[in-house]
Amino acid sequence: MGHPEFGRLQVCICRQGQVAQRIHQRLFAISNLDALTHLTFENFLPRGQVGMGPWQADSLEIAFNQSKQFSQNLNGWLLLQGGYGCGKTHLAAAIANFAVGMGVPTLFITVPDLLDTLRFSYDDPTSTFEQRFEEIRTSPLLILDDFGTHNATNWAQEKLFQIINHRYINRLPLVVTTNLALAQIEGRIRSRLEDPALVSRVRILAPDYRNPTDDSGHSDLSSLGLYSQQTFVSWDDRGPEKLAPEDQASLERALKAALEFSRNPNGWLVFTGPYGCGKTHLAAAIANARTDLGSPPLFINVPDLLDHLRATFSAGSGTTLDRRFEEIRSTPLLILDDLGAQSMTPWVKEKLYQLFNHRYITRLPTVITTASFKDEMDARLLSRMEDTRLCSIVAITAPAYRGSNAPAPRGKKPRKK
Repeated sequence: MGHPEFGRLQVCICRQGQVAQRIHQRLFAISNLDALTHLTFENFLPRGQVGMGPWQADSLEIAFNQSKQFSQNLNGWLLLQGGYGCGKTHLAAAIANFAVGMGVPTLFITVPDLLDTLRFSYDDPTSTFEQRFEEIRTSPLLILDDFGTHNATNWAQEKLFQIINHRYINRLPLVVTTNLALAQIEGRIRSRLEDPALVSRVRILAPDYRNPTDDSGHSDLSSLGLYSQQTFVSWDDRGPEKLAPEDQASLERALKAALEFSRNPNGWLVFTGPYGCGKTHLAAAIANARTDLGSPPLFINVPDLLDHLRATFSAGSGTTLDRRFEEIRSTPLLILDDLGAQSMTPWVKEKLYQLFNHRYITRLPTVITTASFKDEMDARLLSRMEDTRLCSIVAITAPAYRGSNAPAPRGKKPRKK
């Protein structure tokens, strides 16, 4: 009497091993790990495929080492982030296979399948929903693959939070793979994934191994691949054109500002000037420089950005407007080319304002190019770009670039040979 376990039903000691084995087998059956037994650390390429950039290979090797270390101690949480086909699932499955080989009951499951398993348990005669839910959230090792690909209903979000929160409180080992940025994850779950005392976060920058010809490592929204030749090295100072001194000085100021920003992306940088004056070249040079340093930005033309958002309304779209928009507005470095070239419908105005306002409030580094800084610019966007505490505006007054061998600008005498 008075003992905390008094009156509670307990499994006899002689049957505890059988019960544990049954749970182990059930978790393995739910996991479908038998289809993933070929994904191990032994057949993973730590440096990736030939032709990868060194920063891409480095990120993959770091992820490999972190995953292998985690599998050996199963301590804390491991969050693997990266694009499709970069190796996240292989590493997660390798952790699961290693743990199973060591006799650790392991549940490896994609998040959509996990939610389906819970839904189907309502009609399962062999176990109740409560039993299945308890087995999942208390599994000695839980690996959630493809987090973020589920249909985010209120019920789904609540169940996922309950699972993750239970494991957070009890410090149970967890592996999560996702192609989402942390800002795109539901707030309660994100706050737990951001705990540095528990979670090791690894971002893989390797390209999709299924499409080895695309080795850029950029977001599928980025158009930077089209501007790979526009770098600081290929920048032409336009000396042979004999520009007016003030025009030449504006180009030098713009180049200096771009170089400084590429070394330390901080605040906003706006290039304004006539079409063809070099704004896009400098913006692309910043993007290419950051990519070479292992931090590919999202480089996108504003009309293309809006097309990507509209495409989410299609029945065949693989994502939602909210998710796509969150991916864009929360990217660590955003480079918006050709602001002002879009058709300014009320919907476009609202989306651009939401984008600008979010990055303004969160102080996320942003580069903008625009041909008309004030003419026909939405006053709400203009007010944020004119805040000198955050934004530097660099005006290029030089005329459109016509090449090093171009004739002298109209009104100037041609240079004698």
